[in-house]
Amino acid sequence: MADGNSSDEEFGDEWTLYATRPEWKDVEPLKQDDGENPVVMIAYSEKFNDVFSYLRAVISKQEKSLRALGLTQDAAKLNAANYTVWQYRRDILKALNCNLYDELDYIETVIEDNPKNYQVWHHRRVIVEWLNDPSRELELTENILNMDAKNYHAWQHRQWAIKSYGLFEDELVYVDRLISEDMRNNSAWNERFFVLKHTGFTPEVLEREITYVMNRIRLIKNNESPWNFLRGLLQQGDGKLGQFQEIVDFCEDLYDSGIRTPYLLAFLVDLYEEKYFEARGEANREEYRTKVQDLCESMANQHDKIRAKYWRYIAENFRRKLAAEENQNGL
Repeated sequence: MADGNSSDEEFGDEWTLYATRPEWKDVEPLKQDDGENPVVMIAYSEKFNDVFSYLRAVISKQEKSLRALGLTQDAAKLNAANYTVWQYRRDILKALNCNLYDELDYIETVIEDNPKNYQVWHHRRVIVEWLNDPSRELELTENILNMDAKNYHAWQHRQWAIKSYGLFEDELVYVDRLISEDMRNNSAWNERFFVLKHTGFTPEVLEREITYVMNRIRLIKNNESPWNFLRGLLQQGDGKLGQFQEIVDFCEDLYDSGIRTPYLLAFLVDLYEEKYFEARGEANREEYRTKVQDLCESMANQHDKIRAKYWRYIAENFRRKLAAEENQNGL
């Protein structure tokens, strides 16, 4: 059994060692075997050694009882990240046919204390699957996200519940509230895209979402999240950045009004490169070439200097494409 760092914080002063409990006198504790010459001896607390020695003994005997269930609870207090503790707890729950809704109540309190612990979220998922009842999961994850809006485990669990049980109906309303509270909440933008991807990008949905994201960008221009969301939307159409003239006009209006956020300029670089190679034979083609080169230079020297090498690479790569096209055409 892989024991981790111990924590005695949740144990009161009146807590009694298992070694001194009469009801456990029939069990011979199994101490951890670190070998004859361990490289590093971990200084486990007395409580930690006591609890896990009895847990090892219980597991070795495959005892599945209410007292063993209580032992796993104490072990989880000491190390909530221990996989063996949770796996054996599940074995006991199944063997005793325990009330799993009580277990949901219990693991909710554990998650509230350990919201970034993979094992506790995994345990929660298994219990929900056994019950085939996700009715508490959106409220639970919302409560955790209220504490930390970018908790990866909470978002992962929420998406699992929504996708597995078809709980999409009100999710856009929830996500819109989160975005309204913090438009830089990348997790909320990701969740919005997750919902749309699974409910379908119809032409009507694309039009609605384009309007939505443009309105958000107008409020905060220098916000990476909606720009990434916009690119994701356009990939759901024909994949071209210039497929919607309203987007082209929107970005050019921002630029003409003096906005120089790197996210706008990066979008325009890709947009004008796309338009250049689409505009073969058109009179304004050279204008797109100049815009791509000027914007890359502007990014490298002024607006995104930390990635200057990247933008010079983009400009050079564009020039190579131009040369290849000229060679192909025999120019």
